[in-house]
Amino acid sequence: STFALEQNYPNPFNPSTTIRFSLATESPVQLSVFNLIGQEVARPLDEQKAAGVYAVQFDASALPTGMYVYRLRAGNYTMARTMTLVR
Repeated sequence: STFALEQNYPNPFNPSTTIRFSLATESPVQLSVFNLIGQEVARPLDEQKAAGVYAVQFDASALPTGMYVYRLRAGNYTMARTMTLVR
């Protein structure tokens, strides 16, 4: 097992999408969503997780159309990807 952050599915999406990630070891996990000017607009996950594979449903119905960056922080691991919300 390794740390990994997959591309959300579906992408583009409206209004919800699934974000999958895997953890090699137990870690505090923070999944954050940012707009393109760097403001955090959501934090779908912020908790301790055991090693394994996870899927988080993200509902963006309160956000405007556009591109967003989602970032996973787990222990010393950080990775980010982009996703597109279309209405």
